[in-house]
Amino acid sequence: MPVICGIDEAGRGPLAGPVTAAAVILSDDFPREILKDSKKLTPASRSRICAMLMKDCLYSTGWAWPEEIDRINIHHAALLAMKRAYEGLQGLGAEADIVLVDGLFTPDISCRREAVVKGDDRIDEIKAASIIAKTARDRWMIRYSWIERDYMFERHKGYPTLLHRQILEKIGPCPIHRMSFKYTSS
Repeated sequence: MPVICGIDEAGRGPLAGPVTAAAVILSDDFPREILKDSKKLTPASRSRICAMLMKDCLYSTGWAWPEEIDRINIHHAALLAMKRAYEGLQGLGAEADIVLVDGLFTPDISCRREAVVKGDDRIDEIKAASIIAKTARDRWMIRYSWIERDYMFERHKGYPTLLHRQILEKIGPCPIHRMSFKYTSS
C-alpha cells in the first residue's frame, strides 16, 4: 500500500498573521471516520481531533510570514508554507510515495505530487492536514493576541470581520498585518 501524505493550508484570507500548512501521513489504525474538512468542525472538535492526530500520526507544519506574503503574494506564500511542511516531515525521516495537495497547485517538492480540488472534503490525509493547519494557525493568533491586545486576534484570528476592520480603521495595522492586503473600507 502506498504511503500517502496530505497537505493543506489555512490562512489565505486573513488580513493578519501567517499562512500555515500541514503535511500529514496517517497511521494505519487512525479512526478516519472522524476526519472532516476543518471548516466543517467546531473549534472544540477540531482541537480534540488535532490532538489525536499529533499523538498518533506523522505530521509537520510549515509557515509563511506576513512579510513573505507581502513580498511574494499569498499564492506563492501558501505554496512555500506547504513546501516547508513537507520538508519538515522529511526532516523526521518520513518519506511518502505520493503527496496529495488540496486545491489546484502543488508546492515544488521532491516527491510525486497531485493537486486535488476539494481534497479537504474527499481525501482523509488532506482532511487531517486541514485540521492541523487550522488549529496551529488559530492557536498562534490567539497567543499573538497576548502581545497585541487591542486587535482582539483571539476573536477573529486575523480574518476580515467587521470587528477587525473597525479596529484597523481606528488604530491602523500592527507588525503582523499583511500590508499588501486591503484592510480599509475606503
